[in-house]
Amino acid sequence: MFRIFIFICFVNLTNVITAQKISVEIQADAAHFVENKDSVLTYQIAEKSLNGTNRRSNYIHPLYTLDGQILTEDFPKDHLHHRGIFWAWHQLYIGDTQLGDAWDIKDFSWDVRSVKEVQVEGKAKAIQAEVFWKTSQWKDNYGNEKPVVRELTTIKVYPVENQYRKIDVQIAIRALEPDMRIGGSENEKGYGGFSTRVRLVDDIGFTSSSGETRPQNLPIEAGGWMDISGSFGKEGALSGMSILCHPDNSGFSDRWILRSENSMQNAVYPYPGAIAVPLSQTQPTILRYRLIIHEGGSEFLDIESEHAEYGKQ
Repeated sequence: MFRIFIFICFVNLTNVITAQKISVEIQADAAHFVENKDSVLTYQIAEKSLNGTNRRSNYIHPLYTLDGQILTEDFPKDHLHHRGIFWAWHQLYIGDTQLGDAWDIKDFSWDVRSVKEVQVEGKAKAIQAEVFWKTSQWKDNYGNEKPVVRELTTIKVYPVENQYRKIDVQIAIRALEPDMRIGGSENEKGYGGFSTRVRLVDDIGFTSSSGETRPQNLPIEAGGWMDISGSFGKEGALSGMSILCHPDNSGFSDRWILRSENSMQNAVYPYPGAIAVPLSQTQPTILRYRLIIHEGGSEFLDIESEHAEYGKQ
């Protein structure tokens, strides 16, 4: 009996030692999240470019499936300005003056001033990045680019549990100048905000709270979450990613721009995107999203329940 007790204790101790563990390493150019020895995602700190063009920073890439395949794309040939998991807007105004285009990366840059690990409860790990938006169209009296928006973004990664992983992204943006506004593209599409550029496999499929959802040219009213599944995994295994929008998001919208080829997927904010909305100098606009990286298709987990749980946090 005593030997059995020792064996059980040894097995339990082994399970504790080998339990999934998230770690994060912050380097000068990027912050890397790892689960045991498996890469989870990288947050890009330093500016990257393609032969000096389409300079970008402050986004997630690569993001990995649970079996180690890269899910996202950077500098895709059809839209060189697309980049992994990113949040950007076409319109940024001070009064009637439009300042660059963060979506198309024109006259716009992100000064990632600092990135630090922050303490969170449980087994998750998180970083917080302080980022200042700049444009060559807004300078101080000495001709230096003057920051116009302060962004504070938190990325929180959870260990794999029940064959899926949760990743939380919170974006808080505050105006540094009076009379500032932000908006999406100035057309009927109006795209802008939280976006994902994933590999567009041949069998890509979209599921919302209404069931199977087909991309359309214009934003689709499809509820607070969207699942994107297909043969993303190793050797074409079925896997996917769910995007959950927190119901407390500023100007909560259930509009989605979906594309099955040559583009990205966008949780539209603000809606209508063509109408720019004010940014406060005192109260930040807060946008929260949860990514769930999972095995199998959308039926693999109860996304509706996951979204309801997320809404309570």
